[in-house]
Amino acid sequence: MLKIRIQDDMKAAMKGGDKRKLGVIRLLLAAIKQREVDERIELDDEQVLAVLDKMVKQRRDSITQYEQAGRDELAEQEKFEIEILQEYLPEALSEAEISDLVKQAIADTGAESMRDMGKVMGQLKPKLQGRADMGAVSAMVKQLLGS
Repeated sequence: MLKIRIQDDMKAAMKGGDKRKLGVIRLLLAAIKQREVDERIELDDEQVLAVLDKMVKQRRDSITQYEQAGRDELAEQEKFEIEILQEYLPEALSEAEISDLVKQAIADTGAESMRDMGKVMGQLKPKLQGRADMGAVSAMVKQLLGS
């Protein structure tokens, strides 16, 4: 299970004295635990991936804001955190693979206009969670449905 791998990596970082990595892993485990407590469930790998995906997205947003404010040292910390978090995400899909999946989802759902976007995204999200930037996927779907 992914959660066990993260916990093992935390122990390794503690033993190795890697304080920066340990801090990121602790943040990740805290986010997982928070969701488990809030929803009173044990998260499976798919739900842990959703937490990871959300954390990466938050850090990307923060990097943009820090760079606009001239806070390069904070942007660098966020980039480091993304690198650590991405170790637990599945390998990212290429642009062509994403495009093929989007076109297939549009065909499968019979989507014809923007009103059908929810159906298409609903079919794509489980396949692409953690493997693609869902904002970019959404933009691709909009472009294909809008034309």
